[in-house]
Amino acid sequence: MFELPTRLPSELVPLSWLLGVWEGSGVIDYAMPDGHRVSREFGQRLSFSHDGLPHLNYSSYTWLEADATASVDDDAEAAVGAASGFVGKTPLMTETGYWRLSRPQGAGDPGPGLLPAEGEHPYTTASAVETLRNAAGGFDIDVTLVHPGGAAEIYLGQVKGPRIDLATDAVMRTQGAKAYSAATRLYGLVDGHLLWAWDIAALGQSLRTHASGRLKRVE
Repeated sequence: MFELPTRLPSELVPLSWLLGVWEGSGVIDYAMPDGHRVSREFGQRLSFSHDGLPHLNYSSYTWLEADATASVDDDAEAAVGAASGFVGKTPLMTETGYWRLSRPQGAGDPGPGLLPAEGEHPYTTASAVETLRNAAGGFDIDVTLVHPGGAAEIYLGQVKGPRIDLATDAVMRTQGAKAYSAATRLYGLVDGHLLWAWDIAALGQSLRTHASGRLKRVE
């Protein structure tokens, strides 16, 4: 049975069911602009942790299983996977970011930059966190994710029990990044497994099905 870690900030209790390291598999199913469909299976290792501050640290690593007919370039990528401890797997994509309850930042919060907090943190008790509950009975959340290909996403959404719904409020891209304009994500805890689905608007196309996964907590 999963036990909440000690010294968990009160603000993270609504998100606490995400904590841990999850591993499993998923499917990419995406219709490309030229009409062909990308359908591939992938593996994923995903982590939610906390460092004493009122947010969750998020990281995700995905990979494709090595193909017996791999090219020289594929072999080189597989070697990178081996160096990372994922022997026999071709690296696919990584993500990193932060998840938190949505609320105004005040004097009791550190920042901007390295400025320390001044004054007491306002949400240190369960009753204080309850004041953040929204009209639907859940909690509004902010999620910031960064991709190594030059894209960063800001999601707004809600956690309500063991379910999270997210939609991008903004997508920022560097000059050389691929076209990517919006996304939605859904997460849910079902029979002890973390299930997720991710739709994207990319490559000049409207929002459409992209990928989904099923993960089991391993740590």
